[in-house]
Amino acid sequence: MSDKVKNLIVRAITGALFVAIMVAGFLRPHYMVVLFAVITGMSLWEYTGLVNEIKGVRINRFISTVAGVYFFLAIAGHRLGFVEGFSIFVPYILTIIYLFVSELYLKNENPINNWAYTMLGQMYLALPFSMINILAFQTNERGEIMIDMLLPLSIFIFLWTNDTGAYCCGSLFGKHKLFPRISPKKSWEGSIGGGLLVLIVAGVIGYFTNTDTDPHMLSIPAWIGLGLVVVVFGTWGDLVESLFKRTLGIKDSGNILPGHGGMLDRFDSSLMAIPAAVVYLYTLTLF
Repeated sequence: MSDKVKNLIVRAITGALFVAIMVAGFLRPHYMVVLFAVITGMSLWEYTGLVNEIKGVRINRFISTVAGVYFFLAIAGHRLGFVEGFSIFVPYILTIIYLFVSELYLKNENPINNWAYTMLGQMYLALPFSMINILAFQTNERGEIMIDMLLPLSIFIFLWTNDTGAYCCGSLFGKHKLFPRISPKKSWEGSIGGGLLVLIVAGVIGYFTNTDTDPHMLSIPAWIGLGLVVVVFGTWGDLVESLFKRTLGIKDSGNILPGHGGMLDRFDSSLMAIPAAVVYLYTLTLF
């Protein structure tokens, strides 16, 4: 068996296990919270390891990771009603203050770089992952907590659909490069094909979730709009991570997922798609 075939088999097995774990994580609210707390921690640990390889950068890997995971859990606890008010975020704020003040005493070569890369990790990883709690746990007019696992799961369904459609259409029809400076393999034909497939899947989800007896909070057009938002911002998320890797001079962010690279490689699209989906859903409530 050739190495190419072996790599294909490993990639397929890893991909199948990844999807199975992700889908299983959305079966129960506490499953999702635990799963994405772990994902947030692993992603931050990977990120801090990468930026610490940059000359003159030395950020606190452990505290940065713990802070990001705590922020995720704080958002989850707040949305689920376990803790009311702002007090749950105080430890996180104190941790961020510590990460700034500690540079006064560490005598690092370039503290501004350390501050910048520390906060980038929180904004680029901890914040977007935490927003998935806003999609899953909502409050109705009566102040009751409503749990909707379909909304956060749909973000990943759309991203996986977009990737599959873009790969197939790009392989068959791709001629015009989408962003050759950052990602030379992506084409306009692939992106359009993947996007159209997502819109179809979004319409199907909207059709089956909007029954007369149990209509979903999103209508069919709203589902299609969500699919479009995920496609656009998911593509940008992919390109942002590609720019990050290109700037660092690396091919993959890690090797924790055989055949798929690291955590950032696997969740790059979602880091833009999740916050954009939250903004989209809140925008719908204004009209």
